[in-house]
Amino acid sequence: MTTHQHQHGHHHHHGTDDVDWQAMGDMLERGGDLTAPSVEQTAAWLRGLLPAAPARILDIGSGPGVAACLLAHAFPDAEVVAVDGAEPLLERARARAAAQGLGDRFRTVQAELPDGLDAIGTADLIYSSRAIHHVGDQQLVLTRLASALRPGGLLAVVEGGLPARFLPRDDAGAGRPGFQARLDVAAEEWFAAMRASLPGSVRTPEDWPALLTGAGLAPAGSRTFLTDLPAPLNPSARAYIHDRLALTRDQFAPGLAPDDRQTLDDLIDGDTATGILTRPDAFYLEATTVHTGRR
Repeated sequence: MTTHQHQHGHHHHHGTDDVDWQAMGDMLERGGDLTAPSVEQTAAWLRGLLPAAPARILDIGSGPGVAACLLAHAFPDAEVVAVDGAEPLLERARARAAAQGLGDRFRTVQAELPDGLDAIGTADLIYSSRAIHHVGDQQLVLTRLASALRPGGLLAVVEGGLPARFLPRDDAGAGRPGFQARLDVAAEEWFAAMRASLPGSVRTPEDWPALLTGAGLAPAGSRTFLTDLPAPLNPSARAYIHDRLALTRDQFAPGLAPDDRQTLDDLIDGDTATGILTRPDAFYLEATTVHTGRR
């Protein structure tokens, strides 16, 4: 998908003064709901890796709390703490938890990575989806998270996978063949520039099992989970893809060839035949990889 896997699901903005939190929250919640089955599968896998039912779970970079609430349902005896730097998203997390009857064991903490970790306490399971790569020194933050694990505890990091796809290959209604692959290249270039601009940025191969080992943890396995929604998509899934395409246009469309920019515009604003909100052949396929380490 055009929007690169590095930003799905959670809030990772470095400058927040100009963020439209209503629009961002809506998009993140739609994305979280879209991929909820893969999070549920992840939770079931993590349950089998833990030596006992966790008493306390941290979701680091929780955004509006979709995954945190799913974890609360998957581990009904655990206290779940959603940790994020954006209070408007944490407000949504609290509202979601209250609507699902989780309020008595669901908390939120506003904290930034890595400096805010000291105040959140320890946990039996720490889950973080696509937040760690927005810290300059990824090894440092993993080491800090590892130190917050209780003995036998598990750190689960959602990073990597495969870029999402949403249109048939080489489809005549989506511009020149290879459109989605070229968007992937643009996204990789954007991501590299984003990483280089972070304070204290350390260029490190994203070998997550090795990074977890470097944090003092014993790797407990990696697994990949699919979100597979065939055509025709429901309106919510279409709205999510539309939002992500619009964000893509804002982020790195100037680096695209003119015909690819036109294709992107057609997908966002086009008619029934070309617009992502209506074209009948749109689907959603995404592979999400989870890496784990045990203290």
